[in-house]
Amino acid sequence: MATHPSQTGPLVSAPFWAFGLAGVLGAGLGSLPQGLAPEARAQANQLQQQQQPSQQQTWFTRPPSSVTFTNYYWYVMLASQYYFTVTLPTDAGAGLGGLVIQQTRGVDRNFQFFPNQTTAFLGTPRREGTSFPVQAQFDNASRTMTVTFPQPPQPGQTITLSLVPQNNPRWADTYMFAVQALPAGPNPVPASLGYATMGIYNTRGY
Repeated sequence: MATHPSQTGPLVSAPFWAFGLAGVLGAGLGSLPQGLAPEARAQANQLQQQQQPSQQQTWFTRPPSSVTFTNYYWYVMLASQYYFTVTLPTDAGAGLGGLVIQQTRGVDRNFQFFPNQTTAFLGTPRREGTSFPVQAQFDNASRTMTVTFPQPPQPGQTITLSLVPQNNPRWADTYMFAVQALPAGPNPVPASLGYATMGIYNTRGY
């Protein structure tokens, strides 16, 4: 897990040169400048240790770069499941703490989801591996599903999240979902994975 302190931190008594270090650390550079005198380096380490977890942020050192969307039922009003597959790079620097999925396009903005039926597993659709627990919340006003993983998948693993709508949208259209990945850790900094695109079509003779 990669973390760095936020831009504000507690005031401490320190030699005058330490305040410059506090500024460097507070800016979130995350590593000590080269060539520091031993005394200065010791003071900088002390300042880092004094940062509280609530003041830290977590980010991917190498975030996942895309999401693969799968839906096997493309017609309006059919029962379906929406699969979002993400692969964490081996050097991601953090596990996958969750996914945030928001509908950004599509004429029907009222079709509902069942958060309590949300599932996740290692692998890909129809090649499912081990499942793992999820916590899901759906906000209809913003059309956002927020899913967190209490047992975060680790770098190098491929993860599929399954969302269950009440039915496919009522109206045929191209629907789009913005997807963000959350690193596992305090105050995660989201990484954008782009958009999942879902085509929904009218049935014959509809």
